[in-house]
Amino acid sequence: MKKIYTLIFVLFFTIIACKTEEKPTNTLEDKVSELLSKMSLDEKLGQLNLRGTSSRVKGQLSDSLKQAVRDGKIGAFLNVTNTEFVDELQRIAVEESPNNIPLIFARDVIHGYKTIFPIPLGIAATWDAEVAKNSSRVAAVEASSFGIRWTFAPMLDIARDSRWGRIAESPGEDPFLATKLSEAYVTGFQGDSLNDPTSMIACAKHFVGYGAAIGGRDYNTTVISEAQLHNSYLPPFKSAVDAGTQTFMTAFNEVNGIPASGDTKMLTTILREKYKFNGFVVSDWDSVKEMIAHGFATDEKHAAEIALKAGLNMEMNSATFEMYAKELLKEGNITEAQIDALVAEILRVKLRMGLFENPYRVDKSENLYAASHLQMAKEAAIKSSVLLKNKQNILPLGSASKVAIIGPMATKPREQLGTWSFDGDGNYTQTPVMTFQDKKVDFQFVEGLSYSRDKSTQDFSKAIAAAKKSDVILFIGGEEAILSGEAHSRSNINLPGAQEQLIKELAKTGKPIVLVIMAGRPITVSNIINDVDAILMTWHPGTMGGPAIYDMLYGNAEPSGRLPVTWPKVAGQLPLYYNHKSTGRPVIPEEFVQMDSIPIGAWQSSLGNTTHYLDVGYLPQYPFGYGLSYTTFAYSDLTLSSSKISEQNDITIKVTVKNTGTRTGNDIVQLYVQDVVGRITRPVKELKGFQHVTLAPNEAKEVAFTLSLDDLKYYDNEAVFGVEKGEFNIFVGQHSATGMNATIKYE
Repeated sequence: MKKIYTLIFVLFFTIIACKTEEKPTNTLEDKVSELLSKMSLDEKLGQLNLRGTSSRVKGQLSDSLKQAVRDGKIGAFLNVTNTEFVDELQRIAVEESPNNIPLIFARDVIHGYKTIFPIPLGIAATWDAEVAKNSSRVAAVEASSFGIRWTFAPMLDIARDSRWGRIAESPGEDPFLATKLSEAYVTGFQGDSLNDPTSMIACAKHFVGYGAAIGGRDYNTTVISEAQLHNSYLPPFKSAVDAGTQTFMTAFNEVNGIPASGDTKMLTTILREKYKFNGFVVSDWDSVKEMIAHGFATDEKHAAEIALKAGLNMEMNSATFEMYAKELLKEGNITEAQIDALVAEILRVKLRMGLFENPYRVDKSENLYAASHLQMAKEAAIKSSVLLKNKQNILPLGSASKVAIIGPMATKPREQLGTWSFDGDGNYTQTPVMTFQDKKVDFQFVEGLSYSRDKSTQDFSKAIAAAKKSDVILFIGGEEAILSGEAHSRSNINLPGAQEQLIKELAKTGKPIVLVIMAGRPITVSNIINDVDAILMTWHPGTMGGPAIYDMLYGNAEPSGRLPVTWPKVAGQLPLYYNHKSTGRPVIPEEFVQMDSIPIGAWQSSLGNTTHYLDVGYLPQYPFGYGLSYTTFAYSDLTLSSSKISEQNDITIKVTVKNTGTRTGNDIVQLYVQDVVGRITRPVKELKGFQHVTLAPNEAKEVAFTLSLDDLKYYDNEAVFGVEKGEFNIFVGQHSATGMNATIKYE
């Protein structure tokens, strides 16, 4: 019997030992719990504070600021780029604060740090996830050398109104394209491992609906139906969560009456509970206390309560958490358990980043403006540029052509970088004029206008004289960087200043005009479109814009971008987007009567009564997905593997694309679907796939897409996800307004 008891005793402790071995010790959650157990309330609240200055201020480290770090009352800093300050603040945090919790240093690193890539709307025009990934990887490598391990990017706001200044930062108007870019940006910023010293945690912003601001005006209200929210505005953010983004930023706007920084449905119900996001959420600059101006909070104390309860972890710039959280706890309006949950999410991210083991920056300043970085920036500028017009194939130019370079953006190093390029150095920017000089092109440069908004005509005569001596006029115009970005909305989006006037005067010379546009948004060109022979949209192309433009103009490279937004004829058409609804009276093209053609005394209901504008009609200047090449392509032989789709039966869609021109070229084959009848009305067309294809002259390739039933599902106004039986039209072509078509059924 004694032996039996001994055996049972041994087996019992063996089992216990095995179970102990099976359970990992000192896990991430163990570390978080251990830290929380040791932290005072002041330290916990300190982790909720993001402190710093505006991007322009160059100050000193005050004793009070150092003491706040020493006391553990600050969790992160923004806009501290002086490496001595970064090193000193981090040293204080990890060596002198009570629990040695490291800081995170943040910055708006949007489309490059030193090596500046095209603006994000330009990156979207590449329709190329690899370009997006490369741009953010280069930014992370360069910025992390300065201690910046957190960027407030990518901006994932679907944008349908080109008046909005922040369209420059957006992925465009289409949620499918935006989801592909979202994943690429997050992967590029964060790298293969969060604890790599060159990893920079991403911040998906602005959550949510900022691009739907009424009138294209920043900070404005938005009214978004449940279906629109889930089908159009949320998908890029869900993609960022799936890609592993560590942070989110709330938007300035309200959605249906609830400011984003205090929206429990968005921050908790959708983001954490539905999407399973396990990072932390930061407010935008002062957006917590701005809930007072919205009329949603009575005062700063009330604003803090709303934001904390909604699930906002960290407050940028304003200090309502710091000032009122203790009082709210004492009054029982919030609990310490709620604070602990918010702090825990921040600690998890810091632990994942490896900051506790390796808190200090690794100096890799030799990577700044590396040759490989500049080459990637140049390639991005080429792939983002969209050829909109090329009358009689004036482009590419002949090498013997005498060129007159005219326009206010031809030699503007800083303006060429675009919005949100705080750390870009104009001294490293290569402009078109610089490149033409380097390439020894036969050209004469006369600015004509000294900046984009210049209305003076005093130098017109010099520009015209230069034009008359040339074979071709290269007009490089657009917008200065300051005209797009946050709070830089425009009601008129023509070329500003006297640019149109100068172009019309130049057109009188009879010399062909190639218009190169550098801008942060689509620019309406209706007034001058017949005066120019070619239009090349380069957005704000970044550091390597000059060499990229030269290579495209002379045919050493082909502009291969496609529009990520619908290009309007006039601002009065906005908001404008391809995936709109049909309405009960869709346009009948053959019945449209333009305003100038209306007979005098016409009967009131004689004009067709469909959805259009009398003066500019119903079409945009250029549709979503549009872009020309230096060659031509023909599509044929659209085939489907089946005419019926089901949960078990995907459909393969094939089309043959042939290069019918004389140059090797790249096309982007685009797949669109229309749900003919739905439980709620459905868009006339939605992007469901795209592929790049490069073809030599006379070469043909078969391009295949796979369409599943999940691709056809959508959310209704009750947030129910599904699809009902019926017909679906399939379109495959070069842009959203053209293509071969077929019909499938879900039965």
